Amino acid sequence: MRGADFIFNLFSNNIQPSFKIKLSPFLAEKKLNQMQFSTTTDRTSVFDAVQKDMERQGFRITGQDRQRPWGGFFYIDESQAKEFAEKFFPNLSAEAFSEGQKLSPKILLVAPNQRLSWQYHYRRAELWRVIGGKAAIITSETDKQHDMRLIPMDTVIHLHQGERHRLIGLDEWGVIAEIWQHTDPEHPSDEDDIVRVQDDFGR
Repeated sequence: MRGADFIFNLFSNNIQPSFKIKLSPFLAEKKLNQMQFSTTTDRTSVFDAVQKDMERQGFRITGQDRQRPWGGFFYIDESQAKEFAEKFFPNLSAEAFSEGQKLSPKILLVAPNQRLSWQYHYRRAELWRVIGGKAAIITSETDKQHDMRLIPMDTVIHLHQGERHRLIGLDEWGVIAEIWQHTDPEHPSDEDDIVRVQDDFGR
């Protein structure tokens, strides 16, 4: 199906090298330690706790931004991309790990009652999994925003290249594991590959 593909818990094993993904619902085989932080938990405590949990699991953080107006993120060492994907996206096909294929693993933290920009990307698709708290999403094939939808815990979402999307914080912090599928491997996507159609912070 087009639009954001909601996969309740896991991918099917049928993922083609072109990254046109066939999806079907599965029960989660692996339940993750759920990280939950209320609106009263201060930003520093939230980020410190998530960083500690990632490091406890053996992941190396190579960069971070704790000061985004909507929350922030942690970059995970690209050399651990396969381990990251196996942990958070356990049924991702081996084609995603082909030599030279970056996954750009990241942990997103969206603050309560904040919204990322209404955005899309030219050179990547994105895969998200909610691993803590609550979050919602709006998606569209055009610039018109549709209704917000709750993203249940452990739900995996595939956002297609060029698909408009917006991550939204609800009444607690949301923690999301993310990997990218670079649709132009010769010119991988980066943080500048973003078109903001609308932004609450005037960016």
